[in-house]
Amino acid sequence: MKFGCCLGIDQAKMVHDAGFDFIECTVVSLMPEKSDREFAEIIKKFQDSPLPVEACNVFLPGDMKIVGEAVDHNRIKHYVEIALQRVHQIGAEIIVFGSGSARSIPEGFSSERAEEQILQFLSLAADHAELLGITIVIEPLNKKESNILNSVIEAEEFAKKVNRPSIKILADFYHMDKEKESLENIVEAKEYIKHIHVADTGRLAPGTGHYPYNRFAESLKQANYSGRISIECQWNDIRNELLHSREFIKEIFETKKV
Repeated sequence: MKFGCCLGIDQAKMVHDAGFDFIECTVVSLMPEKSDREFAEIIKKFQDSPLPVEACNVFLPGDMKIVGEAVDHNRIKHYVEIALQRVHQIGAEIIVFGSGSARSIPEGFSSERAEEQILQFLSLAADHAELLGITIVIEPLNKKESNILNSVIEAEEFAKKVNRPSIKILADFYHMDKEKESLENIVEAKEYIKHIHVADTGRLAPGTGHYPYNRFAESLKQANYSGRISIECQWNDIRNELLHSREFIKEIFETKKV
């Protein structure tokens, strides 16, 4: 099992010094809609990182709608192709498909059509991901962030419908708690879960709140999960909290011998 943190590449040294195994940066930070020349100006930061960038979140910019009447298919196709090439170039193996603004269903729009559009997008992404050895994980979001794909089980259903080896799912402790989703769903969907996000009460650092971490760790153990776990939270005192959170999750998940 590996432990990482969702932060910018400029914070990689701080994450490294806190004892993490990897950092999870954003896809949008790779500027997929900018030229190769402009990308060349930032890629050195990724190449020089003291930690590997093994996963990327924030797949799509908020204004790139993949659902509704205003879908720009040419823009999406170009973005996905370049984005996955750049994710591969920095060495990441996981892309998190949350992107609540991009995937949410506009008012009055058909939910059936919305599902078709999301499946179409995931199929397009899979075409590129499978050539590059990248896995795209569907992230369930709470209903305040998206009005579709709000549970681990719903994400699993979408992954099954896409039916591509590169399309799996993520379980996010914060969103599961927000939606009061049973942790048993992690076990039920274990064949599809390939990434984990964690936080604590108020979406703050692990170990600062009251989330039932022992139960969460037990669910991962029952699901035979041994992959990556990324902290995705808000920080009050990032340097100290990084250290404490790393110690906390190490104790919780290694005690359970996941």
